[in-house]
Amino acid sequence: MKIRSIYILILCCLLNMKSYAQIKSKDGSILAPTPPMGWMTWNYFADNINEQNIMEIADAMLSSGLLNAGYNYIFIDDGWQGGRDNRNNIIADPKKFPSGIIALAEYVHRKGLKLGIYSDAALLTCSGYTASLGFEEQDAKTFASWGIDYLKYDYCSAPDDLETAKIRYKTMNDALRNSGRAIAFGICEWGGRKPWLWAAQTGGQLWRTTNDVRDKWKRRGVEEGGEGILDIVDINASLDQYAGPGHWNDMDMLVVGLNGKKGPSGDLGGTGCTNIEYQSQMSLWSIMASPLAATNDLRKMDEETKRILLNKEVIAINQDVLGKQAVRKVNDENWTILLKPLQNGDYALAILNRTETSQIRVCDFSSLGLNGIYQIRDLWQHQVVGKDKKWKGSVDAHETKLFRLIKIN
Repeated sequence: MKIRSIYILILCCLLNMKSYAQIKSKDGSILAPTPPMGWMTWNYFADNINEQNIMEIADAMLSSGLLNAGYNYIFIDDGWQGGRDNRNNIIADPKKFPSGIIALAEYVHRKGLKLGIYSDAALLTCSGYTASLGFEEQDAKTFASWGIDYLKYDYCSAPDDLETAKIRYKTMNDALRNSGRAIAFGICEWGGRKPWLWAAQTGGQLWRTTNDVRDKWKRRGVEEGGEGILDIVDINASLDQYAGPGHWNDMDMLVVGLNGKKGPSGDLGGTGCTNIEYQSQMSLWSIMASPLAATNDLRKMDEETKRILLNKEVIAINQDVLGKQAVRKVNDENWTILLKPLQNGDYALAILNRTETSQIRVCDFSSLGLNGIYQIRDLWQHQVVGKDKKWKGSVDAHETKLFRLIKIN
């Protein structure tokens, strides 16, 4: 009986390992081996999208240097749909996309970019457009025929229970895998059903861990609603064990550069952030291995927005091939400290001042489990700021210091 129990335990472990097996494309490559990066339509355009502004964004991704920095997806969010034709094939709105999605995908692909699209596990999407429930196989084949590379799958108008969510997401994942094209799958049920526990098993390469981000630092009372940057950090920071190559905790879009723009990110207190807070979002999303999806107007970015989004040293932390999400080492009312191991043996260290005033912090590396002397490179200053067993310095209110630690002794 004891041997049988051990056998069952080993089998369960193997099955669990299989559930996290990385989904591969036909050429053997892993889907989303590092967190996807790109630009998403929603927070800037909402559902007022069309092929012209998406092509302009594609052009801007090249001219601004974003593609060269690693942002290689354009994600079309809700509002592209035009219903179904007489064979129940989902179609794009002919007024918004007169040339069709195939032509748009070809334009995007010629630029060296990939194209993502959006649907929902119900009859209607969050904005009331045609969704995919009951048409999963048909829609997946349509997306594949269009040349789609990624699907964000929302959960508005769907039942609240967990089991229905698992079934509906697995149904769409199976349809994508049968479509003949490698399409990455982003699960978006906003974290309420703890998708980090099951979404990889249903086929997701990433899953949202929280409600939608707003353009603000944090919620000002429970009644305000909408997640601020700090609110999302506090939820996601405890989920490091669930992230890795091919399965990522998605902290939602970057609000960098929106500057309080009216629209989806501007409601529920989303009146904008300081550049220090936007820089913190970039640091924290990067060290926690979240997908990086900008949502500002790339056609007219100011220099501060470019500086934040195009920091290749910070992006390298996010895209590190080891695929580890940072572990939260300190969490109190004043400080959050996160440590992330990197593929070459270095570490990334983030020190966030949660308070409303500038503070002095001493961070002894031994308290984080690191022994020896490290070269300390500040990834926002782009310079080495010390060689020591600890770091001491001033951190502004809501600032996140981000360092690469390179062991030298």
